[in-house]
Amino acid sequence: MLDYVTSYLHSDTTPGQAGNLLWALIYIMLIFLGLSVAVIAMNWLERKILAHMQVRLGPMRVGPHGLLQPIADALKLLIKEDIMPAEADPWVFWMAPILVVITAFTVFIVVPFGPTHAVTDMNIGVLFMLGVSSLSVLGIVMAGWASNSHYPLMGALRSSAQMVSYEIAMGLAVVSAVLMTSLNQTGTGTLSMIGIVQAQQAQHVWFVFKFFPLGLIAFGIFAIAMVAETNRAPFDLPEAESELTAGFHTEYSGFRWSLFFLAEYSAMIAVSSIAVTLWLGGWMRPFPTWLSGETWDLVFSLIPGLSFLLLAAIAFLGVIRMPKHPYFRVQTIGLAGFGAVLGLIGLILFVPPVRDRIQDIFWFSAKVAFSMYMYIWYRGTFPRYRFDQLMRVGWKVLLPLGIGVLILTAVAGVWL
Repeated sequence: MLDYVTSYLHSDTTPGQAGNLLWALIYIMLIFLGLSVAVIAMNWLERKILAHMQVRLGPMRVGPHGLLQPIADALKLLIKEDIMPAEADPWVFWMAPILVVITAFTVFIVVPFGPTHAVTDMNIGVLFMLGVSSLSVLGIVMAGWASNSHYPLMGALRSSAQMVSYEIAMGLAVVSAVLMTSLNQTGTGTLSMIGIVQAQQAQHVWFVFKFFPLGLIAFGIFAIAMVAETNRAPFDLPEAESELTAGFHTEYSGFRWSLFFLAEYSAMIAVSSIAVTLWLGGWMRPFPTWLSGETWDLVFSLIPGLSFLLLAAIAFLGVIRMPKHPYFRVQTIGLAGFGAVLGLIGLILFVPPVRDRIQDIFWFSAKVAFSMYMYIWYRGTFPRYRFDQLMRVGWKVLLPLGIGVLILTAVAGVWL
């Protein structure tokens, strides 16, 4: 049994490829816990960043700088009364949020955080990702129909029309990235998510810069489509509170509403991970070709630890600036403890075995974090589209543009 556990530590493949079910289960649990923590962090960061954009404070009362506010919100939702409409379909009403959460989490089976940091590597990974992510529409339609109410039904119909429309443009952009992988000695492409990153590594270019500006346009199409796919501002028409109360989840409360919330943020992280994998080099560090060599590798390997030390320094600066009043003593101690934890993590990341092992995950997570920040920036910047404008962008702008980019990418690939 011990050999079965330790044998995978010397493997250079994913647990699924190695056939090690134990480590595959460990990876699944780590992804589940990591996503849950990421959603909690994203909730706090979104509220604080939007507050700073609008020149206000955001959460400040629960914990130092409101750090415990997401935990307080989660506890409130867990103990909140769970109400189901009298005329609702109980089984479908129950299953809808569960289906949406399952589809959001299942996508991460093929998302590679590193060359071996994935549950498994499928040779049809891209098709698996597109197919599973499309199933979330079914859960949203089920939620709207089962509520037996007009507003949720209208929100579900809006959402299904929106997601189906933008999935077409998203698929065309993905196919453009897949075509770029065929520019190798054998002339064959790949649908493997790990294979796509390795193709960028072999061609010494991120696909966002491939056949410039074609790669950048394809990435832009995907970036717009993924905002619409996740029902986020400025494309949050299914949840337009000024028109439809809360859209398809109007009749949901308590824990079941929190599942929709968890699914939305998990889907945001999922599509951001896919964008990073297909166009932004996946787990590769910045400038791997221009700034190569042992010296540059060492410099970039120190950045994870330095990043956490910088965050710790910011936390300690907040401790120094905290008002010297007995009412703020607990918050001061809490923020100092948080800074100490960040500093300890930063020091651990300088240890050579940890430093070398964590590089891939850090750079992948940093790129995803930048994409998540863009979501917040969009929400704080752009006004909400009208529904006819939303559909016009999907069908009359992104779809022709996606077809054109796909054709030009194929022509450029054959020509070169």
